Amino acid sequence: MSLLARPLRAAVCTVLVLSGCVTAGPAAADEPACAHGRNLRYVVTFDRGTSESSARAQVTGACGATTVYYPQIAVAVATSGDSGFGGRLGLDRAFSAQAERLAAQRATDVKPQPARATLPATDPARVPAADLSGRQWDMRMINAGRVPGRSDGSRDVVVGVLDSGIDPDHPDLTGALDREDSAGCLTGAPDRSPASWAPTTSVHGTHVAGIIAAADDGRGVTGVAPGVRVASVKVIDDRGYADPEAAVCGLMWAASRHMRLTNSSFFVNPWTLSCIRGNDRGVVHEALARAVEYSTSAGTLNVAAATNEAVDLTPSARSGSPGAGSGCEALPAGLRDVVAVSAVGSDRVKAGYSSYGLGVIDVTAPGGETGECVLSTVPGGYAPLCGTSMAAPHVTGVLALLASTHEEAGPRQLRRTLDNQAMPMACPADYDLTGDGTQDAYCAGYEGFNGFYGHGMVDALAAVAPRGRPDPAR
Repeated sequence: MSLLARPLRAAVCTVLVLSGCVTAGPAAADEPACAHGRNLRYVVTFDRGTSESSARAQVTGACGATTVYYPQIAVAVATSGDSGFGGRLGLDRAFSAQAERLAAQRATDVKPQPARATLPATDPARVPAADLSGRQWDMRMINAGRVPGRSDGSRDVVVGVLDSGIDPDHPDLTGALDREDSAGCLTGAPDRSPASWAPTTSVHGTHVAGIIAAADDGRGVTGVAPGVRVASVKVIDDRGYADPEAAVCGLMWAASRHMRLTNSSFFVNPWTLSCIRGNDRGVVHEALARAVEYSTSAGTLNVAAATNEAVDLTPSARSGSPGAGSGCEALPAGLRDVVAVSAVGSDRVKAGYSSYGLGVIDVTAPGGETGECVLSTVPGGYAPLCGTSMAAPHVTGVLALLASTHEEAGPRQLRRTLDNQAMPMACPADYDLTGDGTQDAYCAGYEGFNGFYGHGMVDALAAVAPRGRPDPAR
């Protein structure tokens, strides 16, 4: 839900949106009497193999309406104005992020944050034309653009940017934007109309897209893989939330369009992080795990930011001891088959905000710290942002270069090659960022693989070098 970007002061944005009301006809004698309140969205899991007709009948019988059903993973997105909808289906099967937030607001008497101001349309002629590549310390850190005549990536490689939308008029992105594969997913069902996938209140998705594929045209900034295409898959709403149904839709849409990669610079849940697993959190985990599993089997590799919560994500850890982990889970970053990315500053040390965890973090990349953020595209021009949101697309860009060179490589081959080519980084001897004599986090592992940096810093040069061959093991 919260965007994993930090504007110059490394702040995190989170917000929500609620839908309106619907009514239903009279209930049959053998059906429950349905209440007609605020219409809310739900993600619903069914037993694998459940037919669409059966799933729809169960939703209808519980006083709901099916928006879309994904039979490949037996997950539906439904709406209902009856507060008993989830209970009828089972709280271990149905979950509404909207309902959860409403309940939290009522309990705390806190009003929902209003939507942010709408972004003005970009006038390409007014976007600064100066070459800003000298300020791209992040690209130099991962060896991007250092080979004369290097491969910029193939236009056959499409990266799904699951985010808040990509500005279609930005001159550094207009040539890379794949409009045919773009879609809005805020309702849980893909909508291909341009208005559904364009940014409305947030610069976040445009910034992420620029890190991946901004044009190498001598003006503005240049992405890691300026020759590949990016599709705008809008999963973050106008208040900054990525609800579970939107994330599932985005992953399934990318797989259906045969995208080689997706980038998820957000985390799902109406909570901060899923630190206590209950029935509702189990539904969210299961729905996303199924979507990631399916998309991976369909040939799409998913990359995700580790979050800006500075949390130890080490799984199955005993709490109460250094480096033991918090029991928290970041979704989708914490899921198997997802490449989870931590962030470092310009000093190559884990950024204080970056979450971490042995066995969760796969690789690291530049995310920046206050005063030295990552410069990239935003509607109307360029701006620096900090966060694991910025680190993840560096990794996605490197993977796009690998996918361009190795057309037949599957997700697991690409991931193994990425890990093998990463530049190892040892745990810092002292991680006292505040200088108060106390370690701010504990790095478990060794130089080749640890909780702060995973296998190490990604290497764009290795991805385009002749030695960058995918491992045959899948």
